Amino acid sequence: MRKVIALLACACLGLLLPAPASAAGRAPVGWAATGTGTTGGAGGTTWTVHTRAELKEALANGGDPTAPKVIRVVGAVNGHEADDGSLLGEQDYAPGYDLARYLSCFGEDGSTWSDTRYDYCKQQRTLRQTGSNKEKAQIQLTVPSNTTLVGVGGDARLLGVFLTVNTGTNIIVRNLRLEAPVDHFTSWSPDDGTQGSWNARFDAMTVITGKNIWVDHCTFTDGRFPDREAPLGFHGKHVQRHDGLLDIEDGSDFVTVSDSRFADHDKALLIGSGDGRGDRDRGHLKVTFVRNLFTDIVQRGPRVRFGQVHVVNNVYRGRAADTLYALGVGVESSIYSERNVFTYPKGSPALAIAAYGGAHVRDTGSWFNGRPARLNAVAGGLGLSTEVGWDPADAYAYRPLTSRSAVEHYVLSHAGTGRQYD
Repeated sequence: MRKVIALLACACLGLLLPAPASAAGRAPVGWAATGTGTTGGAGGTTWTVHTRAELKEALANGGDPTAPKVIRVVGAVNGHEADDGSLLGEQDYAPGYDLARYLSCFGEDGSTWSDTRYDYCKQQRTLRQTGSNKEKAQIQLTVPSNTTLVGVGGDARLLGVFLTVNTGTNIIVRNLRLEAPVDHFTSWSPDDGTQGSWNARFDAMTVITGKNIWVDHCTFTDGRFPDREAPLGFHGKHVQRHDGLLDIEDGSDFVTVSDSRFADHDKALLIGSGDGRGDRDRGHLKVTFVRNLFTDIVQRGPRVRFGQVHVVNNVYRGRAADTLYALGVGVESSIYSERNVFTYPKGSPALAIAAYGGAHVRDTGSWFNGRPARLNAVAGGLGLSTEVGWDPADAYAYRPLTSRSAVEHYVLSHAGTGRQYD
């Protein structure tokens, strides 16, 4: 793993966050630093990978997957790459599947599926299901405990990989560009919402029951396949082929996401498994988002259920007309927002917070379009309390940047891949 050569450049402003000196010597800020901390695969076997097959082999680590290991990704690793080097597509997973035929089986308004509407409908339903399962088996790669997965240089990419953590602990993912997978077999749900909704299956990264996870200096995006270029579906809207960029679910805990970019996506970040999953999530989902850049994100920056989530020194940018909200206050969540910068020209601070069944959110010192955001007043207007019941300073040591210019300067200079590594 190469040495980090960039040091924190904000000391001249009198505002300091912990300064990384090297990849090996860095430590996370926030929840991932608590408890046993997060060191990844430091001191273990080092692998260097260029292909999906090599990455899969490295994750298995010679039959001892949870032993410490550092996996260095060079160039582009494509989740659809077969063992012979060819790239698989929709027809490889489900020969004969056709999106237009699938849509036609719901009728013109998309309200009701019928196996008998056309003679091919039952076949298309089966092909969509089997194709989805085959695509998942191909593109899903699971990161085991005690792993550092790090990109080399500025162009290390996971393309169409469904990266997952499943009960893994002590994991670092760093300096990688993650292009969200295209779900070739996304499903239409007529009863989801007032007009129905698409439900894609794959995230760029999902953490399920993971603990002590650090995502650092990564870039998450739809990349080459934005949904705005997808075929049109019902009600004149594009088919949605992506799910989330990063979801953290099922009792996951002690997670930090730092110095990363999230761009050009609808449902970006989801914390929590569902409103009815308190048995798994209550008391967990402790997550810190620090110094990240959100650009043209429609919603979920993040949306939170149950968790104690600290959102500090992040920058949000987009068009007001294309944005639903940044921070989603879900069931039993306690969001502590601190000195974030929101820039949505012609928008109002109401874009920063949305209520989704939750009751508690607190903000300290954020800015909206260059002025104090006064988000606690926005929260009060939504019937939300600012008594969140916890203070990040009681959980871990940190020093936030305290001026808008310092936050913007740091985040725009440092967030994302290739910003801190040679």
